[in-house]
Amino acid sequence: MALVPLKRRRRAPSPPAGPLGAGRFPAVVLCLVEKRMGASRRAFLTQLARAKGFRVDGAYSAAVTHVVSEQNSGNEVARWLEQQREECGSGGDPALLDISWFTESMGAGRPVEIESRHRLRVTALAPLRQQMAPYACQRRTPLLHSNQPLTEVLETLAEEASFSGSEGRSLAFTRAASVLKALPGRLSALEELGPLPGIGEHSRRVIQDVLEDGVSVEVERVKLSERYRTMKLFTRIFGVGVRTASRWYQEGLRTLVDLQERNTKLTRQQQAGLRHYEDLNTPVERGEAEFIGQMVQEAVQRFLPGASVTLAGGFRRGKPHGHDIDLLLTHPEAGREAGLLSRVVSWLDSQGLILYQHSQENSFTLHESPEAPGGRDLLDRFESTSSASSGALPVMRGRWS
Repeated sequence: MALVPLKRRRRAPSPPAGPLGAGRFPAVVLCLVEKRMGASRRAFLTQLARAKGFRVDGAYSAAVTHVVSEQNSGNEVARWLEQQREECGSGGDPALLDISWFTESMGAGRPVEIESRHRLRVTALAPLRQQMAPYACQRRTPLLHSNQPLTEVLETLAEEASFSGSEGRSLAFTRAASVLKALPGRLSALEELGPLPGIGEHSRRVIQDVLEDGVSVEVERVKLSERYRTMKLFTRIFGVGVRTASRWYQEGLRTLVDLQERNTKLTRQQQAGLRHYEDLNTPVERGEAEFIGQMVQEAVQRFLPGASVTLAGGFRRGKPHGHDIDLLLTHPEAGREAGLLSRVVSWLDSQGLILYQHSQENSFTLHESPEAPGGRDLLDRFESTSSASSGALPVMRGRWS
């Protein structure tokens, strides 16, 4: 069978850089923005306008009076105009118009009057780099923000990098996502970022893909990969980390059924996590978290009246739901909390409310010398416990002080 070479699709030529005559309307010089319009459509519209007697320049210059764009925001076109001015060194103050003005003008055979509905709205925003605090601890990280689609793809790449053991790459994507969460508004063009800290070249390429196409091919490929999906499944088991999940994957395990059928050696914590996988991965609502907090409060009052229980962690920050519950126990008199943890946990266990628990002893001690080891007031050195509750409730992690 003879091999016939594929016929290459001929790309539409770009309009000439210069004007073709003054046209019938010498006071009107058009320039069509190719971004999102495409080279083929731009060439067609240019020929149409010139056939109607309009002057259309292929590149921006100081002579341009009307900039026409399709499917771009006013800020995007304004950024594009700034770049064109920097490249050609020309000023001018052209009207930034939507394609609707162009369509109506072609239908009328003349430039129609510019109305407010034709003009692109440009919001006067300071450069983002002037609005962003230089340090992460100074930035707001709201639960709800305007760049959710962008942060989700970056966090997926961060998770994939963590699964691969590349903590540096994971941190880089996580840092870029945190910067986007702190932006004051929705990012509509990559140029708006400027030289913001914390967003590397790889992250910028991914952001550009999502802004232009609505999706990142790289991220979609990651989501479909067998290794990523398996690692995500295994690491959601209570007590399973990246190393264990990676070892299981290398051993050929792919599903929760594989773990059960092949009698995989599991720790007591992992056994509880596998047995109650669905329950432990069902998000707990705020109302349930408050109920558990009240339940622990009642248990605490049985052994130490006057102590208080405070909902901490994500729920304290305002999250409507989460996968664990952090509780902080305090008492006005330091030292009164000694031994409280074991008594409360034992009582909850006797009521059949705990499926699994792991406690860490108190390593906080006071020394007369402030330089002595242990002399600092570190909350992480107080007695703590993590436990899994019964029923359709996720892991309860309590920090007791």
